[in-house]
Amino acid sequence: MQMTSREKIRRAISHQSGPVAVDFGSTAVTGIHASVVAALRRYFGLADTPVKVHEPYQMLGLVEDDLLDAMGADATGIIARNTMFGFPNENWREWETPWGQTVLVPENFRTRPAPGGGLHIFPEGDISAGPSGLMPAGGYFFDAVIRQEPINEDALDPADNCEEFTDFSDADIAHWRREIARAAAGPRAVVAAVGGTALGDIALVPAPFMKKPRGVRDVTEWYVSLMERRDYVRAVFEHESTVALRNLERFAALAGDAVDVVYLCGTDFGTQQSQFCSPATFDELYAPYYKRINDWIHARTKWKTFKHTCGAVVPLIPGLIEAGFDILNPVQCSAKDMDPRRLKNEFGRDVVFWGGGVNTQETLPFGTPAQVYDEVLERLRIFAPGGGFVFNTIHNIQARTPVENIAAMLDAIRDHNKAGG
Repeated sequence: MQMTSREKIRRAISHQSGPVAVDFGSTAVTGIHASVVAALRRYFGLADTPVKVHEPYQMLGLVEDDLLDAMGADATGIIARNTMFGFPNENWREWETPWGQTVLVPENFRTRPAPGGGLHIFPEGDISAGPSGLMPAGGYFFDAVIRQEPINEDALDPADNCEEFTDFSDADIAHWRREIARAAAGPRAVVAAVGGTALGDIALVPAPFMKKPRGVRDVTEWYVSLMERRDYVRAVFEHESTVALRNLERFAALAGDAVDVVYLCGTDFGTQQSQFCSPATFDELYAPYYKRINDWIHARTKWKTFKHTCGAVVPLIPGLIEAGFDILNPVQCSAKDMDPRRLKNEFGRDVVFWGGGVNTQETLPFGTPAQVYDEVLERLRIFAPGGGFVFNTIHNIQARTPVENIAAMLDAIRDHNKAGG
C-alpha cells in the first residue's frame, strides 16, 4: 500500500526508513519566492492566477494545493494571523511588483517609493508611522529598517523588548481554529508556526511589525547585549518563554494530534565560517529557555520541534539536541565543516535534517539541470538512509531560480524514491 504524505513525514521524523518526504512551502524558511511560484504554476500547466504573497518580508508565495500535488510535497503549514509587518493576511488585493508581476497582497500591505529608489513598507500598514521595511531598487524582498532610539544604559528596561510577546487574542484563537481545521482535513503532515518562541531572532529584533519599537532594536546592539547585557537578555527570554508556554497550552488544546511539527525558532547561530556565539554562551543564555519550551511540548504532545539556523553550526548541534530540538533546518552544507556525510554520521541518529537537499546559493540558481540533478541525488543517498530526513532546499527558493533546475531537482527525488532509495 502506498504511504500517504502524512505517513511519510511521520516516518521520517521518527527515524524510520521509507520514501523520502518532501517539503516546499510549509514554513517561512522552506518556501518559494512569489515570482518562482508563478513560474512553476505555468510550468505545470496550472491555473494562471495571481500568487498570494503570504509572507511579505521575504516575498514568499503561497504554494497552493494544486502546486503541492505537482511538486510531490508532503507537508502543509499554518502560520500566525499577522505577517512580519504586523497586518493580517486578509482582504486580498492585486499589486504589481517592481519586477512586473501581478500578485495578491493583504489589504494593509502599503508601500511608498523610497529615497534613492526602492520601496518602503509600513508597520500595520500605517504610513504615518514611518517605514519599517525597505525593498532596495532591483531587489526582490524587504530588509528591516532599523529604528533604534538612543540607548540610555541607566534607563534600559527589558520590558521594552517584550512588548510584542502577548497572550493570544480572541481573533488569534479564531484564526488558529480555522487554520487547524483546514490543514488537518488535507492529506499532508501539518507544520505549525505558533510564534513567540524565537529567542533573539535578528529578523524579529528590529520589530518591523511595531510602529514605535523600544529597547534594543539594532541588530549590532543586540549582539553586543549577548556579552554586555546578559541579565537584560535573560529577562527578555524569561518573559518571552513564559508567555509562549501560555500560548502553546491554548494552541495545544485546539490542535491536539492534528499537528505533527511545530516550528519554534528561526534564530541564526552561524555565519558562513563560524558561529555568532560560543557553545558556552549558547548553554548559558539560550539552552535553559529552549529546553523549558521543548520539554513542555514533549511532555504534553506528540509534536516534533523544529529549529532553524543557517551557517556553520556543527559546534552547537550537540547543545541544540540537548536542549530538546528534534529537527534541524536548513542544513547549510556549503558552510564551514557542514559536510553532509559528517552531519549524518555524527548526528543523524539524534536529530532530523529538514533541508540540505541542494545548494540554493550556487547550484540551484546558477548550475545546469544536470548539475542540480546530480547534487540532489548525492544528498539523498547521504541523508535518506534510515530516515531522519525531510527533503527541502537549503532555505527558501529565491527569485530568478530557473524552473528547469527546479524540475531537475524534482526528477532526482522521484527517481530516488522509484529506485527504493
